[in-house]
Amino acid sequence: MIRSTLALLTALSLGAFAANSLLCRLALGAHSIDAQSFTSVRLASGALVLALIHRCTGAARASPRAGWRAAALLFAYAACFSFAYGSLATGTGALILFGSVQVTMLLWALRTGERLTPFAWLGLSVAAIGLIVLVFPGLSAPDPVGAVLMALAGAAWGGYTLRGRGSEAPVADTARNFLLATPFALVLSAVTFPSAMLTRTGIVLAAISGAATSGVGYALWYAALRGLSSVQAAVLQLVVPVLAAVLGILYLHEALSVRLVLASCMVLGGVALVIAQRTRSARS
Repeated sequence: MIRSTLALLTALSLGAFAANSLLCRLALGAHSIDAQSFTSVRLASGALVLALIHRCTGAARASPRAGWRAAALLFAYAACFSFAYGSLATGTGALILFGSVQVTMLLWALRTGERLTPFAWLGLSVAAIGLIVLVFPGLSAPDPVGAVLMALAGAAWGGYTLRGRGSEAPVADTARNFLLATPFALVLSAVTFPSAMLTRTGIVLAAISGAATSGVGYALWYAALRGLSSVQAAVLQLVVPVLAAVLGILYLHEALSVRLVLASCMVLGGVALVIAQRTRSARS
């Protein structure tokens, strides 16, 4: 893959990830839509747009990497993400989300036989302490239920990312995953229908999130993963919480707390230490 193309795909993907946090928080924070309906509209609109793109471009058929397992992970991520952002600020949610993503990917690396040096373990410990600092009870601590749900969303997204590595048909794979994940969301909406809350603004925001920043964004991410190592993919995702926090401050007028800054430095710095050590070991 040409380096400039890879850089463009990666930049667009990471921007889409940060925009998802903003759109979800914008919709749920203003009570324009309920979490389950946001999830359903998001996945359904993403499936529709991706199906149209796949049909118009004549892209390759979906690979074995796409299927019910990937769809279940996608739904788990999307549902937990939506419910969590009902009570979390944009930057805080993104930090917990991608902190959990990194932990998931590092644990998978350990399970598959990769060993970490003492220096790398130090970095992992710093990152873990940073998350504890963020969620520890106090005046500026985030909602505990929202924090747990966002951590679960991160674990699901980490699994989804791992399944997407090496995808030879990113558009087809993402389209199939969205299509298969949509029924899960519709069932959730049907079960919780009495608490549904829909407005035109909420539906529009969910549709934009699904069609553009999720559907197209995830297809671009699957395409970018073909040219990125797992280490590079992990490093690049670290910029998303920063982008999300900036968007939240600019568009939602959210406060930048000392706790968030400290936790961000510890989480991102700790994971960066781990990844730097892994990169150094790989070069050795």
